[in-house]
Amino acid sequence: MSRVQLAIRVADLEASIAFYSKLLGAKPAKRRPGYANFAIAEPPLKLVLLEGTPGDPTRMDHLGVEVETTEEVTGATTRLAAEGLPTATEEDTACCYAVQDKVWVTAPGGEPWEVYVVKSDADVLAKAENSVCCSPAVGTAPAAEERASCC
Repeated sequence: MSRVQLAIRVADLEASIAFYSKLLGAKPAKRRPGYANFAIAEPPLKLVLLEGTPGDPTRMDHLGVEVETTEEVTGATTRLAAEGLPTATEEDTACCYAVQDKVWVTAPGGEPWEVYVVKSDADVLAKAENSVCCSPAVGTAPAAEERASCC
């Protein structure tokens, strides 16, 4: 099953977890420091909450499509490149408490999209110091070739 991912940066993680638990009628599938995600079956949705700066409004961090296999990520990479979209791929990326394979593209409005598969759990939120993923300083989406990794 594929599902759309919406990752948002929230000022109050605990209040947001409480709100989305009520809204979605579900508890988080994964909770870690500064992070929670909800894996909703119907409608198929992965909602990722990333802890932001207290007092700041909630903002979109990135969008994605979670798929079941690395082969689906590879297929998406081929299809997107054939459509003329610049792509950036990552394999065995540890970010957002998961090891993932993914491909990134950037929409005309600058919003980053990833097609990804979660391969296993990991112990880290951010991949590296220069990673765009899961960094409170994220403001605008970099070009696909500059992007590091995300959730």
